[in-house]
Amino acid sequence: MVIALVAIAVLALDQYSKKLVVASFLPGESRIVIPHLLKWTYERNVHGAFGLFGSNAVLLIGMAIIVLGLFWVSFREAAARSRLVRVAFGMIVGGAIGNVVDRLHFGYVVDFIDFYRIWPNIFNIADSCITVGVALLLISSLATRRNR
Repeated sequence: MVIALVAIAVLALDQYSKKLVVASFLPGESRIVIPHLLKWTYERNVHGAFGLFGSNAVLLIGMAIIVLGLFWVSFREAAARSRLVRVAFGMIVGGAIGNVVDRLHFGYVVDFIDFYRIWPNIFNIADSCITVGVALLLISSLATRRNR
């Protein structure tokens, strides 16, 4: 239940934020949010994470499904024991679905978070949740190994 609730919340926030960006920006348009740190920049991303894995939407969707399956197989026992793992997996699932929805709807992913001085890539809420979710899974795995 926790996984589904977190995934739905991430998906809703991700899709809502992207809807606002698409309605308010032209592709390539930027607006400064915090000078010298953060701006919103509407980018249509046809590639996978960090510009990798090409631009074939079907391949990228297939890879997302396979990776989710691998994560589930790898962490399902941990998810049964740990709320943190369930939250992390919900973040990953919600983020992955958010980006898949974009690829199915637009043929690309809407990116807009641009830490232009400190990070080379523009990303979105789904990407952020996937990254934080994976980090939480790693932390949980390390903590579990340390406690054995």
